[in-house]
Amino acid sequence: MRRRRRTPVSPRHSSDADAALETMSEDELRQLIRDIIPWLEEASHSRLANMVIARASHSDSGWAPAPPTERNIARILAFAESAVRDGYADPEEVDDCLRQASNAFLARDYGAALRIFRALLLPMGEGAIHLGEHEMLDEVLNVDVAACAAHYVVATYMTEHAGRRAEAVRAALNEIQSIGSFWEPLRKMERVAVEPLPELDQFLSQWKALLESSPRVERHRDHDTDEDRWLREVVGRLEGPDGLARIARTTKRPEDLSEWCRALVERKDWEAALAGCEEAAQIVSADVHWRGRFFEGAALAAQELGRGDLPQRLERAWREAPSLLRLRRWLGSSDSSTVAKERASEAIGVCPTPAQRQRALLHVLLGELTRAAKLLASAPGMGWSNDEHPGHLLVSLFCRFLGVAAAESRSEGIPRLGPGNGIDEEEVRDVEPHGPVLADPTVEEIIALAGIGGDLCPADRTAILKALRTAAEKRIAGVTKHKRRSHYGHAAMLAAACVAAEPTPETEAWLDDIRTTYRRFSALQAELTQHCKAVQRR
Repeated sequence: MRRRRRTPVSPRHSSDADAALETMSEDELRQLIRDIIPWLEEASHSRLANMVIARASHSDSGWAPAPPTERNIARILAFAESAVRDGYADPEEVDDCLRQASNAFLARDYGAALRIFRALLLPMGEGAIHLGEHEMLDEVLNVDVAACAAHYVVATYMTEHAGRRAEAVRAALNEIQSIGSFWEPLRKMERVAVEPLPELDQFLSQWKALLESSPRVERHRDHDTDEDRWLREVVGRLEGPDGLARIARTTKRPEDLSEWCRALVERKDWEAALAGCEEAAQIVSADVHWRGRFFEGAALAAQELGRGDLPQRLERAWREAPSLLRLRRWLGSSDSSTVAKERASEAIGVCPTPAQRQRALLHVLLGELTRAAKLLASAPGMGWSNDEHPGHLLVSLFCRFLGVAAAESRSEGIPRLGPGNGIDEEEVRDVEPHGPVLADPTVEEIIALAGIGGDLCPADRTAILKALRTAAEKRIAGVTKHKRRSHYGHAAMLAAACVAAEPTPETEAWLDDIRTTYRRFSALQAELTQHCKAVQRR
């Protein structure tokens, strides 16, 4: 009963469709949706219908679906009692009941919605009602379970007396936490509500006082509770960065410090953000991971202020917590090839030994291609998804240096040289909002800046070709030994890269030996055939 994995949509196809939609009138869009509906499978049909109803209910039209009658509510409650007694319920019937509860909510019949949600959602969250799911309720239900959870909390707010709302909402959040996550309950409640929350100012004051009065115990730094996040949200709403600074300086916890810095960045108060991030880095002086993040936030503020010490700040962030993303930013801020190579020379002397991907880039920038090739040859055949495995980076670079054209898709031929080749791109995002961000030069841009490329000397060429073969052999041996069928294509792509890099009889003989050694692996043989043909076409 698991959902079928959705096939990714081609970016070009999606872009064309977006452009076409922009040309259509309201009536044409309505007719398009009506034409699409009959072609949808049941799950997609249900989800589209739920989305249309929710969007229409939140519009200015005043329309809302009809709420369930008292007779239907009684039937649903009886169904829920029976489901708890039996320990099981049919997912389609649960879908229908929860949809009626959501209709009641959208029609502002909060009492009816609350009764139905409480009768079904809470037992489902406690495991008292099993629907046949393997892990998550989303596997078997077509309704948006997270939205239902949010509706339950808002319905609690709407039906409770103003003086008791804070306690009631906290109880509802605790009851429903196994159904939906509420990192920022205020924002989520306002997003799903179909009308303004009444007496909101009074509630915010009560909510803040309630959370501040909760027993505070000393916690380990890497543990952030729901109530910690809820308190930061309401304090940020009522007091802004000053209130968040008060919490951060009191607790000295990295998460509180990070939220304070994020608020300063969102406000674009760059002088305060610079000082705040530097202060936060000093407070968490024993935590290298967080120091790197806060120094990166200070660098962002320096960039927006147009300060000349930005490269030094980028360097400090990398030295505190080395990652390829931070290294790219520091090296990419160089204003000449000489400076880029000088920084690479400085970096390689202090780069951590386990950081093989970073060391690989530094060797390449210094023109030490034979050393880089040794890193690739010595890398394990498994673990290519590890942040510091040098394989993806070096194979892309070496193919480029050997004059092998990149394929349009990573599914065939030679891997493309991406910004960071799929690694550590999520670093340092908590202090960077949906606004200004640090410049993020690609590996390709840094290589061009350093002036690396052109003709290879015979020694470098020999070392690179040997390393590519060794990497392909190790990868094939690893994925076949561990039966990683989903990675057979990648292993075959590496072998095809060797063929494209040196299309000689010797290479063909090498490939034939691989085919013979792994002749029993029919799926691998098919991938080898496909990728080698792709190389030949180019």
